[in-house]
Amino acid sequence: MNSSKNVILAVLHLSLMAVLVSCEKVSPIGVLVAGTGVEDRVKMSSQYFKEYMADLRSLPARGEEYTFLVGADSHVTTDLGRIDEMFQIGLNNDDLLYAHLGDIADTKAEYYINLSKSIEKAKMAYAEKYYDFVEIEDEKTDQHLTCFIDPATGERYMDVADVPLPFYPVVGNHDITHNGWALWSSLFHSSFYRVFVLVEQADGQWILDRYFFLDTASGTLGREQVKLIEDDLLEGKELEQYNIRIRHTFVFSHTNIFRPSSMQFASTFPREETFFLLNQFKEWNASIVFCGHVHKWDEQEVGGVHYLTLDSMSEHNNPDAGDYLVRVHVKKDGTLSWERVRMNHVAKK
Repeated sequence: MNSSKNVILAVLHLSLMAVLVSCEKVSPIGVLVAGTGVEDRVKMSSQYFKEYMADLRSLPARGEEYTFLVGADSHVTTDLGRIDEMFQIGLNNDDLLYAHLGDIADTKAEYYINLSKSIEKAKMAYAEKYYDFVEIEDEKTDQHLTCFIDPATGERYMDVADVPLPFYPVVGNHDITHNGWALWSSLFHSSFYRVFVLVEQADGQWILDRYFFLDTASGTLGREQVKLIEDDLLEGKELEQYNIRIRHTFVFSHTNIFRPSSMQFASTFPREETFFLLNQFKEWNASIVFCGHVHKWDEQEVGGVHYLTLDSMSEHNNPDAGDYLVRVHVKKDGTLSWERVRMNHVAKK
């Protein structure tokens, strides 16, 4: 059983999401939304995956129910209160993973330095909660170093910065404006990825939940990405030989599909791509599609697929406490439920 599970996890770790290639797009108000186009972003992301495929981790579900946390549009500047709080909420609740729907920081080096400090602090807290650690003497320097050990896999990390925090942000238009891609990629390396949660083995079959994190920051899929989806290259077909069944599919996008109200911006996807996405999510049997971008809560159901558009968790946009996060509960029997989660940090006046 354990050896079979390790094989499945190894295959999932090496499952490389197909390259998403697209074209650049101008926003409806005529402003170029990116200094680095989708095609270039994806080429760099693809190269990263070729060299570091093992970094694409998969996660084993915990117990009879696992949960994951979703936030959006934090627009980190100098106040780290909300992003720190999101990590702390996730740790306190034992959430399996944390997703972020783009526009994580405004494009300034100082703000990304602040963001990296928040992530580093979250990694330490995560390692202290979930990892074993031992003191090892460095033979060269005679110093005692802390070694972090993953109790599930036995993997060892000599630097807490290398501990794989299950934090999955998608790229947003603010993340790539004014050549912000250089800042984003230095921290997160890739604009898209695919993650699996290994739920259980039942009747000789492995059951997985699938997470797609897409690059929609430029407001378009483009011909190549559409072709890759149509050719079923994103679905994990390579896993069929291991008798695997996909149970739930969750999709994460920065650009919204629906307009929350007549006073809000509509989706910037071209009309043809909007209809294509609606049909594709239905074909994938997606359970929930998460979107951000418009800083306004919205809930829709189309074709049996649930769409949640999250409000901004930014202290600047929403300085008062509010229900800016979403937690999804996934039970072992496949039952889903979700709740809005309150953030209490109030921005400094």
